[in-house]
Amino acid sequence: MTYAKFHSSQRIQIGFFFLLFFLLYAQGFSQIPRQYLDISVSPSKMDWNYQLGEKVEFIVSVTQSGRPIPVENVRYFVKEEKMEPLKEGALQLKNGTATITAPGMKTPGFLRCEVFATIDGKEYRGLGTAAFEAEKIQPTVSMPADFEAFWGAGKEELAKVPMDPKMIHIPERSTEKVDVYHVNFQNVRNSRIYGVLTVPKGEGKFPAILQVPGAGIRPYSGDIAKAARGAIVLQIGIHGIPIDMAPEVYGNLGSGALNGYWNFNVQDKDIYYYRRVYLGAVRAVDFLASLPQYDGENLAVQGGSQGGALAIITAALDSRIKYLVSYYPALSDMTGYLEGRAGGWPHILAPANQKYYNFPKAIETLAYYDVVNFARILKTPGFYSWGYNDDTCPPTSYYSAYNQIKAPKEVFVIPETGHWTFPEQGVKADNWLFEKLGK
Repeated sequence: MTYAKFHSSQRIQIGFFFLLFFLLYAQGFSQIPRQYLDISVSPSKMDWNYQLGEKVEFIVSVTQSGRPIPVENVRYFVKEEKMEPLKEGALQLKNGTATITAPGMKTPGFLRCEVFATIDGKEYRGLGTAAFEAEKIQPTVSMPADFEAFWGAGKEELAKVPMDPKMIHIPERSTEKVDVYHVNFQNVRNSRIYGVLTVPKGEGKFPAILQVPGAGIRPYSGDIAKAARGAIVLQIGIHGIPIDMAPEVYGNLGSGALNGYWNFNVQDKDIYYYRRVYLGAVRAVDFLASLPQYDGENLAVQGGSQGGALAIITAALDSRIKYLVSYYPALSDMTGYLEGRAGGWPHILAPANQKYYNFPKAIETLAYYDVVNFARILKTPGFYSWGYNDDTCPPTSYYSAYNQIKAPKEVFVIPETGHWTFPEQGVKADNWLFEKLGK
């Protein structure tokens, strides 16, 4: 390992930045999204689960500070996820409430009711989603005959690349219990992976956790809490750029050079953007396995959205991963739109995008990167959590993947959640993970 030193003033500036980012990051993921006008839309069944063909009633409540108030232009849509409305119209509220009745679905999937209302010139939205035998949803994406050979060749290429790891100790972010490092190491095609490593202080060996990121371009602060609990944690970025630059740099990249990165080179499976990303996650496992503090046996991966996809993918590609945690995985059944139903984020084949990407080479490429096909070969026990109101990663898409998993699996569903989690979901997932890791 190579170690470097910072000037003390640089350390203070960077330490302050990461403390601020860590606090904002933690706050952002612990808050439940709320609106000034609360529009609640809830299927009448307690668990939001229905049998095929069963009629569904959506109970609507429009309140402000818990009380009904006058609103304008109340309207609703009932539709399958991301599809055109099956039923729509104006909605009359009585004491702030109403009921919308809709016929049930004839095939497994999700039926969503969206309600809009206006107050003080601003329109607000609420939604509720009924599941129709979600455990029977089947994927639309096909498994390429050479899928495992393709990724086997990729891992062989990676194995020939020297890891060349570099570590920079960050004393101002370290605590009495945890050492914090900025790290980077070599990936395929002369790229590097950058991340933050948090290591428990003290004697002995420790289990390790790889944290893979959601979509976007951002800095990273590391996970001190899990390290203090007794696990080595490596939090990585995927874009081959340092994770400790000024915040405006990431904003500029997101609006400029890396805008829409998930579409880059989708016409060629050998150079598609995510090839370097998927193999980089395997290289991150290499790095964790090389650490002298690692216990050599207990290794896990976790993430949400894009990170939820990467958690499943990394575990499927690397048998050293013993456990995984995945929240609402993206990149799942992306061809769903071609079969008249919702596909997974990043919605490359959504109707508005089909004029750009609906061609044979792109469809062929996506099959090699779709979570569904990694789920088909997954052998790693996993914990999964999500809700039914997810607009970003439609439940139809991630159930397409989840239903293909033959490995031991546990799912914790809170139907009302969308592309966010209650703190209780994180606590339950972490407790499952640390129990498996022997902590």
